Amino acid sequence: MKFLPSQLLFFFQNKTTRKNLTLLAKFIAFILTIVFLYSLLFHKLMLYEGREYSWVTGLYWTLTVMSTLGFGDITFSTDLGLLFSIVVLSSGVILLLIMLPFTFIQFFYSPWLEAQSKSRTPRELPENTSGHIIITSLDPITEKLVAKLRKRDFQYVLVVAELQQAAELYDAGYRVVVGEPDDPETYHRLRVKKAALVVATSDDMINTSVAFTVRETSPNVSIVTSANHENSLDILQFPGNIHVFQFARMLGHALGNRTIGLGRPVNFVISSDKLHVAEIPAIQTRLCGKNLIDIGMREKTGVTVVGLWEKGMFHLPQPETVISATTMLLLAGTERQLGKFEDMYAIIEGMHAKDAPVLVLGGGRVGVAVVETLEEHGISYRVVEKRAVLTEDKGERYIQGDAADIKVLERAGVMEARTIIITTHNDAMNIYLAFYCRQLRPQVQIISRATNERSVAKLHMAGADLVLSYASMGANSIINVLKSDEISMFTEGLNIFRRPMPPSLVGKNLVASHIRQRTGCSVIAIKSPGDIIVGPDPLVPLKKNEELILIGTTEAEQAFLDLF
Repeated sequence: MKFLPSQLLFFFQNKTTRKNLTLLAKFIAFILTIVFLYSLLFHKLMLYEGREYSWVTGLYWTLTVMSTLGFGDITFSTDLGLLFSIVVLSSGVILLLIMLPFTFIQFFYSPWLEAQSKSRTPRELPENTSGHIIITSLDPITEKLVAKLRKRDFQYVLVVAELQQAAELYDAGYRVVVGEPDDPETYHRLRVKKAALVVATSDDMINTSVAFTVRETSPNVSIVTSANHENSLDILQFPGNIHVFQFARMLGHALGNRTIGLGRPVNFVISSDKLHVAEIPAIQTRLCGKNLIDIGMREKTGVTVVGLWEKGMFHLPQPETVISATTMLLLAGTERQLGKFEDMYAIIEGMHAKDAPVLVLGGGRVGVAVVETLEEHGISYRVVEKRAVLTEDKGERYIQGDAADIKVLERAGVMEARTIIITTHNDAMNIYLAFYCRQLRPQVQIISRATNERSVAKLHMAGADLVLSYASMGANSIINVLKSDEISMFTEGLNIFRRPMPPSLVGKNLVASHIRQRTGCSVIAIKSPGDIIVGPDPLVPLKKNEELILIGTTEAEQAFLDLF
């Protein structure tokens, strides 16, 4: 009921609504006139038959007949009276049962529902709004971004042009404002001058329009846009103070960088200051069959095992954990410490046949970016692409055909490949290919992209060792514009993030804090002013001006945020 006054105000201020109500009133007046005439004729005909009734009785008879109730307590006895009853009944069916409901719905009920939607879907933000993020379109990247912003208590608003879509998103829990993304007035109403960021992730032309519209309204606010084509970069960067990301290319490079044996035994995944996080398959080390406590890796090298991947499942390390041949080790340390780990434990000779190629399934934008990374490191590759237009004049490294065809895969060298990277934009196809390739090559490394988060678990079940998504990578890149190095995605569902020291942990050490046991996150480093301690001593007290750098699944990260 608290929205009723605003709904009524909007309803009656609309010119179209007032016109519709006038038409509805005229139609109702026409029906009342017909009812009056029928009541008058009822009296005349009853007098003709020698009977007399009151005016109320005449109105009663007319309404019961026109509404088809026809109680039968008052009837005509002459043919003229019966013919009159038929006319009243027929016109009542048309006017009251057919025309009136449709006229009411068209001229009153539908506009009323529209007024309700418009009144509860705002068109501007409060004047005191500041530090918010304006999102100009909803897609997989911004859906993921909204979820991350909510977790971190960032204010955001989604601009939607169509009222119906805005109402649906509002009902789904999004913070929505109705407005055209290319209208300067929209951004005035969104308090863009006090916003922290504007995000545009549509196609290049729409993003360009949004960027110039925002810059017309506010010369200083930061803008993040996506770019699908190289020739759009200069245009998108022209307005100034703008961050342009080629998310598809970024994803391709990230997939390519996860190839086993890319330059050195350990694969550096994330590097920040002195902190490096790397991965290495246990089969490429001398650690298979040993448990962590017996290895004494930290004492010998300074490297900390921060996690273990086992067939797509992430596990926190325990002292008694036994390393198997299918385990992927996640290591944290300085570059010198990781180099020492390689010297002591890595098996370098015979890791791969010298000419063993990487098989890339999909030759679109992501696949091309994978190839760029492989060429940079001098690694042989084969690309399988179904569309002939993408394989023309590309040489023998590009094989035109369906990756689901065993003959095409064999021609591409699937049985000799060191790594298979699946890059198609169709998650169902990626799941199929991951399972198919796993059956053909049980020991090969399989890396896949995902579009939807719900596909990640399925891809791991199908046989993918690592899964990265366009949406998560894009959302994390945007988050890092808001707060540099705030979060990095190790792989889909596993993040490395930093948080200021919670007051409840100041003075305690890592052993007493029980962070791992209570949240599932593992502290991999502590950053203090001017320094970063990788693999911190668990017995040293934590200080107020320090930051924790942690690794954990999405659920573990949320548990840490909820608890601290």
